[in-house]
Amino acid sequence: MTEEVPPSALTDVNLRLLCHDDIDTVKQLCGDWFPIEYPDSWYRDITSNKKFFSLAATYRGSIVGMIVAEIKSRTKVHKEDGDILASSFPVDTQVAYILSLGVVKEFRKHGIGSLLLESLKDHISTTAQDHCKAIYLHVLTTNNTAINFYENRDFKQHHYLPYYYSIRGVLKDGFTYVLYINGGHPPWTIFDYLQHIGSTLASLSPVALSIAGQCDCIGRCINKAK
Repeated sequence: MTEEVPPSALTDVNLRLLCHDDIDTVKQLCGDWFPIEYPDSWYRDITSNKKFFSLAATYRGSIVGMIVAEIKSRTKVHKEDGDILASSFPVDTQVAYILSLGVVKEFRKHGIGSLLLESLKDHISTTAQDHCKAIYLHVLTTNNTAINFYENRDFKQHHYLPYYYSIRGVLKDGFTYVLYINGGHPPWTIFDYLQHIGSTLASLSPVALSIAGQCDCIGRCINKAK
């Protein structure tokens, strides 16, 4: 697509689910956007299998962007990302994995990527409701454009994954990025515990702190008397 894109293009963008008839177009777009080669079965799955949320953004009938995601139980998360959520969450807690998010070059910086991401969040809120606690994805460490996009939307780097990708026979490093929603959080570190204790103490009134100090002093006196 080489036509000039007007600044108001987003107002003319429509959203629809991908279907089997989109396979050839999606193959071409993914070939333009990503260095990874996907098997034909992947394209069949994301356009036909209902377990995937596969949404297309169209402009004048042509696909100009898409997002593919899967909402699944945390027990089905691959080993390298098994600690995305703290172990205190039930095993049936859900997470959403973004398999793909791309926009045609001429339509970038027009808000289409943000629209697709927000549509995924809306889908999560209506299907998984508050049972989904995180949205995560993988990205090449060298893909600064994608990294900036996600960081600007509050995704945080969770893991460094050495040799995670194989691109034309060459191993490449990746990152896991996570956006926590609905009260989701990663396992706590020692720093998190200390910060929590500090915040709790800071929220106490002077009277409460005084009583706590007196109780501590009494406790020490009792121990000395034993």
